[in-house]
Amino acid sequence: MINDTITGVGGLRVGHAQLDGIPSGCTVIVFPDGDAAAGVDIRGGAPGTHGTDALNPLNLVDRIDGVFFAGGSAFGLSVADGLRRSLSERGAGFDTGHGVIPIVSGAIIFDLGINTTGIYPGPDLAKAAFDAASAAPVAEGNVGAGTGATVGKLFGFERCMKSGVGSSCITGCGGVKVGALAVVNSFGEVYDPSTGLKVAGARKGPHSTDLADSIPEIMNLSCYRGFSKPENTIIGAVATNARLDKTQLTKIAQMSHDGLARTVFPVHTQYDGDTIFALSCGGIEGVEVSLIGTLAVLAVTEAILRAVRKATSIAGIPAVADLKRD
Repeated sequence: MINDTITGVGGLRVGHAQLDGIPSGCTVIVFPDGDAAAGVDIRGGAPGTHGTDALNPLNLVDRIDGVFFAGGSAFGLSVADGLRRSLSERGAGFDTGHGVIPIVSGAIIFDLGINTTGIYPGPDLAKAAFDAASAAPVAEGNVGAGTGATVGKLFGFERCMKSGVGSSCITGCGGVKVGALAVVNSFGEVYDPSTGLKVAGARKGPHSTDLADSIPEIMNLSCYRGFSKPENTIIGAVATNARLDKTQLTKIAQMSHDGLARTVFPVHTQYDGDTIFALSCGGIEGVEVSLIGTLAVLAVTEAILRAVRKATSIAGIPAVADLKRD
């Protein structure tokens, strides 16, 4: 079977874990060879991140040992502690001369609209995701950090739709591969750029399975109603088997956001925390950065579409499969 998810790139493993009976979870990316070069780009106006400053090309550390994505809003940032502990037990990390410290980065989504229990992903759940990490095709939909993800909150949470995790892998010339993993919890709506049609987004009403014609409604708004808090985001990663450094990967992370712009509208708002990491997990030399970045745009586009198409309904929030179709 062809692996058409991010693990098809090779050199990385992905693991999911969900809270028992609670709509939230976490996802981790780790590397069997110990670490990977990484970059990051943040475009949303309300990011929730951990360890991203270390990936600035001006700063010392040029490799990363693990990446995490989690629900739970800021509470979910404690997932970093569990991932770091698990990596430390494996001996992975940056040698400071006074001990080895795993370098971990990650980002969170706001899924508290669904998860009202007061229980959030934490260190123990991160360990479960770490232990589950494999090179097998990535599970998609209502799993891991996408367990409580939703999209299309332009007119309030009550008209949104269920989303989740999506992943993809594209093979270019000479065996170059670029994969993507996206946790889609966007304020905006998801469109298929190949048809121009809306795939998932705001519905006509709280109990409707018809998609709203949102553009005319937006044109009549002076502000978005009820969204004064950072409740949305698309977070994820792209990975390639080309050998690239942190500066090159930062550029690829920047270009990858065009995948969001192709599929989500509106995107990069003050209500979103859109963050994409870029990872180099292989040794293919001499591949142009702009080419990898272009393939990354396509991979992110596909991952976002798969995130909404593979999700299933939860807590009365419909998914794509539940919509009325003409």
